[in-house]
Amino acid sequence: MENKIDLAILGGSGMYSMSGLQDSLEVMPQTPYGSPSAPIVIGTMQGKRLAFLARHGIGHVLSPTAVPFRANIYALKQLGVERIVSMSACGSLREDYAPGDIVIPDQLMDYTRRRSQTFFEDGLVAHVSVADPFCPDLSAQVYQAVSSAGGTVHDVGALVTIEGPRFSTRAESNTFRTLGMSIINMSSAPEAFLAREAEICYCVMNHVTDYDVWHISEEPVSVEMVVEILKRIVDINQLTISSLAKNLSSQRDCDCGDALANAFITDKEHIPSETLDRLQPLVGRYFSDPE
Repeated sequence: MENKIDLAILGGSGMYSMSGLQDSLEVMPQTPYGSPSAPIVIGTMQGKRLAFLARHGIGHVLSPTAVPFRANIYALKQLGVERIVSMSACGSLREDYAPGDIVIPDQLMDYTRRRSQTFFEDGLVAHVSVADPFCPDLSAQVYQAVSSAGGTVHDVGALVTIEGPRFSTRAESNTFRTLGMSIINMSSAPEAFLAREAEICYCVMNHVTDYDVWHISEEPVSVEMVVEILKRIVDINQLTISSLAKNLSSQRDCDCGDALANAFITDKEHIPSETLDRLQPLVGRYFSDPE
């Protein structure tokens, strides 16, 4: 692609824009799943083409359940994005993951209930592998970028995504701790799974803002607490993105780009042409264009 986009940043709570982009422009791709959360800003940083999308919309107007996850991922796929770094506020379920730290998880538990989970429906079934839901190659590069920016970062942990928009009860928080979860947020599922279906590398920078509600010696999580911590790490975010853009490897050293190669189970003759047409940016390389 002539104007290849090397990296997309999905901004979460507290990150609604990205400074440092040169020659920037806004685009608003239309998808079969509606419009993305906000206009996508495309620009140049450290010689790389970057895209930025505010997950919750301009001014944080979309609740976690209302985020158009399929439209967001589809729009980035249309633009030729191959790598996504998602930024998210999270609560810590471990004593050693403290507010202000950054966690790049390696596992994900989906505890949402009301979100569209897949692109594959209406006559085309695909069972994509998400045993390891986050791209290890991209996660390693992000870890190095956060470290070089001076952030306190952890590169292992199980993340649980809840429906929201409310915070957890103490019983829920302690149950997730018992299950071995390390951090909790409201945004990474189904985002990670949709990115895998779109064959896009995906990882998460989770910014620890609180100890959820399990920690009896700390105040229960509040919006004020979350916002205050996020303000403190703005500079770390910017330095991380700049470092990542500068050092981003030119080739993807992972299997994300072929995630659909062995995922389709539907007999080709029974797939509706309109479904193939709708999913062409995702599956075009595997199926002939519908007549």
